Amino acid sequence: MQALSLLGPLDVLEPYVEFIVLGLVLVNMGTRMLAFRNYRKQARDDDRETIDRWVPHELSNVLLVLASFYFLTLQHHGGMVLSMLVLGLFITDFFEVEARSVEMRRGVPLDKPKAAVTASFVVFLYAAYQSVFSVIEPLWNAIV
Repeated sequence: MQALSLLGPLDVLEPYVEFIVLGLVLVNMGTRMLAFRNYRKQARDDDRETIDRWVPHELSNVLLVLASFYFLTLQHHGGMVLSMLVLGLFITDFFEVEARSVEMRRGVPLDKPKAAVTASFVVFLYAAYQSVFSVIEPLWNAIV
């Protein structure tokens, strides 16, 4: 019997999807730092009313959500947990940009995106656990 090929050519990535998700989380963390630098530059401009979203960071958010949904099709429990964490990160990023816009309109200095950084760190920890569990699995099974 032939194995089910859910997404066709994307199923070639199945053995590496945990590492792809981990890489996307790291890329997302990097684009978050660059986006905040861009928001600060926009805040220094006097004729602006709101902050424009930084497209590379938004693109990395969308890719991370799609990768976590693909991981959900492969590993149901781990994918569900990761997808919920990534969706929480996505929503947090959305409201962080809105909060920066409000701070800019009020004329106060921009605060660091603490909630989004914390959420991305939690997503990083879980993605790292999912991707490197195969390394520690023999030791884990010996103990448990």
